[in-house]
Amino acid sequence: MTAARSSPGFTLIELIITVAIVGLLASIAMPMAELVIQRNKEQELRLALREIRKAIDAYKQAYDEGHMDKVVGDSGYPPTLKVLVDGVPDILNPDKRKIYFLRRIPPDPMSIGSDVAPEQTWGLRSSESDHDSPMEGKDVFDVYSLGPGTGINRVPYRQW
Repeated sequence: MTAARSSPGFTLIELIITVAIVGLLASIAMPMAELVIQRNKEQELRLALREIRKAIDAYKQAYDEGHMDKVVGDSGYPPTLKVLVDGVPDILNPDKRKIYFLRRIPPDPMSIGSDVAPEQTWGLRSSESDHDSPMEGKDVFDVYSLGPGTGINRVPYRQW
């Protein structure tokens, strides 16, 4: 009689089955990871748009309330996004302290280049342009993403 040889370790079949299971789990997890990354970037885009739009509205409100010099023909919206960070002198304040509307301009998370200044990553819409065809002008009425692509909700980022 020959004694059965018992060697520690795995057989080739066991290793192949293990590798196949790990590969199957990885192929299921990859699309989910990509979806989570896209969802996070879209959340950042929503927050950045909301922050900038609130600052634009606050600037317009301060203009309407007389905190800034009014010029005939001005819309009351900021001339650039940079003005929201740099601030404007409050003419109602005896010390002429500046009113600030943003601490910093958030970058567009959907933009391709990261070596660009944050204010250049946004598309600007003037108060004189139509909603359907935004164009830059002498003021900033609204911002939109310049990022290519479409969101999870099937709406292009430019229309958010």
